[in-house]
Amino acid sequence: MLDAVVVSQSCDLENGKVEIVLVCPLLKLGDFFEMLPEPDRLGKGRTKKLEALKQGNLPAYHLLNRDIDLGLEDFRVVDFRNVYGVNFEFLKTHTQVIKSRARLLPPYREHLSQAFARFFMRVGLPNDINGLH
Repeated sequence: MLDAVVVSQSCDLENGKVEIVLVCPLLKLGDFFEMLPEPDRLGKGRTKKLEALKQGNLPAYHLLNRDIDLGLEDFRVVDFRNVYGVNFEFLKTHTQVIKSRARLLPPYREHLSQAFARFFMRVGLPNDINGLH
């Protein structure tokens, strides 16, 4: 089973305007660090990576706070690099059989949405602007 966060617009879901729902993997913070190269996984590299994650300076990832009351005892990292499409009918059926699911409340939901948009609206230019003094 994949822990994921839905990134499709809630109004599209509510109004039945999508057949495929976009979701992004949700990683435990420890698992996030395990998938990084060794220099970023240990010591000062880990500290720098964690600070960059907290400040939102890693566009491909978004940090979510833990919620002990919901059983989320570790921080979570949303991975925007891996977006998956899930059939809406399957997702509706699946949400009825799982015990519980966490939901982001405003303004955290909007913060995640903006981070997702920033990641996808990046533009890679073929050349930097040089010679400007």
